[in-house]
Amino acid sequence: MSDSDGRKTLGLGGSRPANVKQSFSHGRTKNVVVETKRKRVVVPKPGGQKPSGPGAGPVGDPSKRPAGITDSEMERRLKAVQAAKSREVEEAAAREAEEKARAEDRERRRAEIEAKEAEDREREESLKAKAEDEERAKRDAEAAAQAAARPAAEPAAARATPNKALPSATPRKTERDREETNKKNRQDDDRRSGKLTVNQAMRGGEGGRQRSMAQMKRKQDRARAKAMGGNVEREKIIRDVQLPPAIVVSELAARMAEKTGAVVKALMNSGLMIGQNETIDADTAELIIEEFGHKVVRVSDADVEDVIKLEVDDEADLVGRPPVITIMGHVDHGKTSLLDAIRKAKVVAGEAGGITQHIGAYQVTTEGGQVLSFLDTPGHAAFTSMRSRGAQVTDIVVLVVAADDAVMPQTIEAIAHAKAAKVPMIVAINKIDKPSADPDKVRAALLQHEVIVEKMSGDVQDVEVSAITGQGLDELLEAISLQSEILELKANPNRAAVGAVIEAKLDVGRGPVATVLVQNGTLRTGDIFVVGEQYGKVRALIDDQGNRIKEAGPSVPVEVLGLNGTPEAGDVLNVTETEAQAREIAEYRANAAKDKRAAAGAATTLDQLMANAKADENVSELPILVKADVQGSAEAIVQAMEKIGNDEVRVRVLHSGVGAITETDVGLAEASGAPIMGFNVRANASARNTANQKGVEIRYYSIIYDLVNDVKAAASGLLSNEIKETFIGYANIKEVFKVTGIGKVAGCLVTEGVARRSAGVRLLRDNVVIHEGTLKTLKRFKDEVPEVQSGQECGMAFENYDDIRPDDVIEIFTREEVTRTLA
Repeated sequence: MSDSDGRKTLGLGGSRPANVKQSFSHGRTKNVVVETKRKRVVVPKPGGQKPSGPGAGPVGDPSKRPAGITDSEMERRLKAVQAAKSREVEEAAAREAEEKARAEDRERRRAEIEAKEAEDREREESLKAKAEDEERAKRDAEAAAQAAARPAAEPAAARATPNKALPSATPRKTERDREETNKKNRQDDDRRSGKLTVNQAMRGGEGGRQRSMAQMKRKQDRARAKAMGGNVEREKIIRDVQLPPAIVVSELAARMAEKTGAVVKALMNSGLMIGQNETIDADTAELIIEEFGHKVVRVSDADVEDVIKLEVDDEADLVGRPPVITIMGHVDHGKTSLLDAIRKAKVVAGEAGGITQHIGAYQVTTEGGQVLSFLDTPGHAAFTSMRSRGAQVTDIVVLVVAADDAVMPQTIEAIAHAKAAKVPMIVAINKIDKPSADPDKVRAALLQHEVIVEKMSGDVQDVEVSAITGQGLDELLEAISLQSEILELKANPNRAAVGAVIEAKLDVGRGPVATVLVQNGTLRTGDIFVVGEQYGKVRALIDDQGNRIKEAGPSVPVEVLGLNGTPEAGDVLNVTETEAQAREIAEYRANAAKDKRAAAGAATTLDQLMANAKADENVSELPILVKADVQGSAEAIVQAMEKIGNDEVRVRVLHSGVGAITETDVGLAEASGAPIMGFNVRANASARNTANQKGVEIRYYSIIYDLVNDVKAAASGLLSNEIKETFIGYANIKEVFKVTGIGKVAGCLVTEGVARRSAGVRLLRDNVVIHEGTLKTLKRFKDEVPEVQSGQECGMAFENYDDIRPDDVIEIFTREEVTRTLA
């Protein structure tokens, strides 16, 4: 390496070593001077001339070399000098390359900036040329309008003064020149733009956008009126403005086709400082609309449902339809078994515990060729709402009562539903083949609920049947046929379909599936429909046998595929003309339901808010998640959960839905510390792994009784144990003594029961409790005793209390905790 003076230095570091003083040259070879503590030594470079002078000598001569410097050391130092030179050369080359790259980068950036500035200048020049062309065209149009509006006497004056006719030819030539110039500028602009736009393609070289004849006529009329000195006033267009309950100011201005600033100014003149993005009510907006001279048409958000019109069918279009029969009755009275006997199928074989868990819809053709549509509803009390929906869509109710069990609570409830739906009833007395069957007992029990059968001089048909032996099935079908003939059921198949959702579920692979009973019209594949808060397009129709069909007429139950979500059981299906209408109606219903739920759960006053907060503090909650196979079952489970609890404990359903348990459900349960209840569904693989990692409990059920009982037992565990007090004795204070180290001690006589040391005590004075606590000591004479019996004297001292007087009464009691359960 070299120092700042260009002198050679030795060493591996960046500075000159202390013992190297300078370098000098003997002829062509440079020598290095090394100064040690003893003497000054001149070291020659290898291959060079031997140094001369004091202390100089050959490299290999140790007698003439300074002490401490060996050949290897000299060679190492010389090699270090050569390495430093090579590094210096490499660094200089690297610096030169870097400087060259920076210069090239600066040149490239300078070129880009110059190109961008040139492009900006070109764009500005183009815009300036366009503005000049527009201004020139405007002046030409005004000059042409003024020339057209001149009076007819002007040509005569022109003929009288021929010298003034020369300028008239000049504007024509000037106008032609201007058109050529404008055309050339436009072509230049198009060439500069570099791409073909829609406006340029439509223009076709004709010189700009073409105005309509009506627009040109209006422009000429305005120019003529302006030349004649009249005021140019545009014709006021009166519009019908649709006004919802609330509207934004800018939207109101757009509907009136007025300037937003004018509408804001009108509001300010009315004393309302409202901006264009703020909302005003319908009454204020109506005043503004009338002020601008428009007509008000009041509308509401619910008007979107006006597309669903209740059509009144013509009698000539009505044809006969199959009756819809609903099977109702108490649990385990044989409803599904009776329907299986009619259908000659085995639906009951696939049900858990022999219990119908959701509504089934089936269609049966009798031996006589008559088609019957059956709805099988569950009989458990948790399915009250489902049975209610079954009664709403039915024509005939078949009330199944077991001959060996008579009338039960759900039987009474089914009678109430049938009466509320105002539909005829047929009583089927089932299990007539059993030895303990007593049909007359069933008929007598029905009298208490105002159901009088024909055998007891009433108008309700009753048939004795047996689902096992098939006895009375033909008579039952005949009674149903007779009743349907009396009703004269008709519908119009040639209209948009209207139906009711009997059941809905989320099927893996098929998506949301709804079991729909078509009530009127014909539902076809490809129809667009809205059902509750959901909408969709019929992708497929599947009958009760699992076959795909193209259409379903009145009284036909089908599974509908193609929904965007799972509807609620009991929703009405309506076919619409367009998908936009169906989407708009579904969004309106969803928003209305959301607002309704928010209003139901919100406190309107501060007192209500504080009362709700205080109530929530005193109530323990058991959060759960519910996933079921179908919508009806999920709804029934949620209703059953709402009935569990009291003022201290309640069950809170965080989320309920249909379909398999997913990883999202596990995440919600983990965040809320809630278990997941699966009813006839299972968790997928990812959900199971996530649940195992996060410790989320998943329970599976196939019978609703077990689910309700388990949740009720879990909720009972949140109840605080009841404290039960038992009075075991009374004692009267006869005298009060002061004892050193203890304090005041009451000399007592146990008058009733027993006094225990471990029991609790209350001090009564004039039958008023003045102290409650425990005993510090209980003595019999001088001995500490655990208890004292009635009729004996003793000494008592209270823990941390000394205000005792003669004639006070001591009440002795014990406490025990009693575990509570929910009823």
